Amino acid sequence: MLHKFLTLLRNFATNTSNTVTTNQMIKDKVIAAYEKMAVKYDELIDHKPHNAYYDRPNTLALLPDVKGKNILDAACGPGKYAEILIAQGAKVLGYDISPKMVELAIKRNQNQAEFYVHDLSTPFKTIGNETYDIVLCALALHYLEDWAPAIIEFNRVLKKDGILVISIEHPFNDFNFFKSKKYFEIEQVKCTWKGFGEAIEVNSYRRSLSECLTPLTENGFYIDKLVEPKPTKEFENADPRHFKELNEFPAFLCVRAVKRNH
Repeated sequence: MLHKFLTLLRNFATNTSNTVTTNQMIKDKVIAAYEKMAVKYDELIDHKPHNAYYDRPNTLALLPDVKGKNILDAACGPGKYAEILIAQGAKVLGYDISPKMVELAIKRNQNQAEFYVHDLSTPFKTIGNETYDIVLCALALHYLEDWAPAIIEFNRVLKKDGILVISIEHPFNDFNFFKSKKYFEIEQVKCTWKGFGEAIEVNSYRRSLSECLTPLTENGFYIDKLVEPKPTKEFENADPRHFKELNEFPAFLCVRAVKRNH
């Protein structure tokens, strides 16, 4: 009996170790991809249709008046969201896992905000409880296999009735795009991006709609608004083919969640 227990324990330890190793490998690949595309990403971000005329307008529309608000820009990229929010009177702190993106965010915002390298799967060690009015996390959570640690931290740093706004890849679109056969499983997936200079392999995780919403509702938030976005008119002028596609089926999902008072 003891032998069987020890065998099970060893197998569990091995499987856990393999999972940790795999997760770290995926994380390293994500960082490498963004380091590689960072400069071109920054050059194009102001007018690249999926960002400028699809993600940003729909995500920003979920925010209240930000003047005088403290905003945590989690996964800030090259600082475009921060630039917009600062211009509207917000105080912004930005984090990103890519050192190059952080460097570009600092350059873009000219010392009007602070930006640091940070992995969203780990705690914000330098941020106190109930410090921020709003947490913004745009197009980043799909790089995490487990959302819970990040969502718990978002809840912790938000003030009473604080708002979390996220944009993610739409789970139904991902299911079709990656030709998945296992909708309810969280799957590691990858594709090649060709829109930021050279072709770059980008790894992420695909998940069901419930796996997108449950981490919020089980970790201190209620869903206030959910938007399946449509592209703006500017998108049509820049990219008519994708404009048509996005009006027929969404690629992203935007969510506003509010911190629950216990």
